[in-house]
Amino acid sequence: MSGHPPVIVYPPSATGGRRVTVRGRIVGLAHGRGDVASFLRRAGLAAGAQEIDLDQPELIEWRGGDRDTWS
Repeated sequence: MSGHPPVIVYPPSATGGRRVTVRGRIVGLAHGRGDVASFLRRAGLAAGAQEIDLDQPELIEWRGGDRDTWS
């Protein structure tokens, strides 16, 4: 997966939410930025109370919209 950041947030689905993968594995369906941050913590990419910058292109690739696009 070279050339891509470890986290990919896919475009919003027709039924709501955005699929999230970490290192090529689906980790869940996010319905907001908080869900993405939670997935990053569970994957060990951020500490529990650490503020997570979701605008890091080396960490997250947002497809079909940015971190504020959910529908």
